[in-house]
Amino acid sequence: MAQRIFLAFILCFNFSVGFCGEAAKAVLVTGGAGYIGTQTCKALTDAGFFPIVYDNLSVGHQEGLKWGVLVRGDLFDRKKLIEAIDKYHPVAVVHVAAFKAVGESVKDPAKYYMNNVCGSLQLLDVMREKGVKKIIFSSTAATYGSPSKLEPIVETDPCQPINPYGTSKWMVEKILEDFRHAYGIEFVALRYFNVAGADLKGECGERGSSPQNLVPIVLQVAAEKRKELEIFGKDYPTEDGTAIRDYIHVVDIADAHVKGLQYLLEGKPSVILNLGTGKGASVQQVVDLARKITHKAIPVKEAPRRAGDPAILTADAHRAKELLGWEPKHSDLETIIESEWKWSQSLQNAH
Repeated sequence: MAQRIFLAFILCFNFSVGFCGEAAKAVLVTGGAGYIGTQTCKALTDAGFFPIVYDNLSVGHQEGLKWGVLVRGDLFDRKKLIEAIDKYHPVAVVHVAAFKAVGESVKDPAKYYMNNVCGSLQLLDVMREKGVKKIIFSSTAATYGSPSKLEPIVETDPCQPINPYGTSKWMVEKILEDFRHAYGIEFVALRYFNVAGADLKGECGERGSSPQNLVPIVLQVAAEKRKELEIFGKDYPTEDGTAIRDYIHVVDIADAHVKGLQYLLEGKPSVILNLGTGKGASVQQVVDLARKITHKAIPVKEAPRRAGDPAILTADAHRAKELLGWEPKHSDLETIIESEWKWSQSLQNAH
């Protein structure tokens, strides 16, 4: 009898679906083995959900998976997608899988439209077929393009993406609107600004060796993995002449995914939301604080402005606060850089 009770407990605790009545609700997380995906799986687990990580591991890392179960599959493998849904019966999808390097998207737009747009369309069509009616979509501030306004951007500002990456995300937002209207699939699209930082307990973080964003690049220079940091433009109309961006901690991003999911499960309507702090920090401020935290010189080299780079790009995220009850709690620049530095050092020491 004791053995049977123990076995029932293990099944209820570990497998989540269909056992013991009040089991955790399964959520399919595409790209769940990536930087944001892994952190989101942790947050989902902490909130009582059961992540089904659907990832082909082309960019994600299996060694970082500690939450949920892995289904190794591609978005274009319709049969595998259907099998995963039939097996786990997810109540919703969190769609994080995408290529995200702006420069690469300009050089190889076919790769980005095929993966980000066509892959998302395949996923949505399978959701339609299987009756999964709720999705959290990982979007981006790149949908806004290069706005001329200096004040924080609101969701109703025009979307005029200037690269295939931003365009691919904007196109999926439009597809989501059409699927909502035609098939009743409700969504929350989260337009991230500059995501950075690592798990505050050191359990997960960015594992890629070629980051695209400023903070991890600065810290690679600090760790002497890069010779120097190129600062693209020091003649912007800002206090120190360098461009200002809105940095948001990955833990806060993951929290927004959970709150977005809870919002949809309460039967509330589709919405597009900005995720940012509204404050922003300049490139020079990031470098100066990184030098202080790492105690490294971090050499820099001035370079010309990049075409399309606005002077200031920050988010007005009041709608996320109003509708989701979400606020960035860990997105001060010091916490972002400290957590990222500790994580990168722990990875280096592990090898």
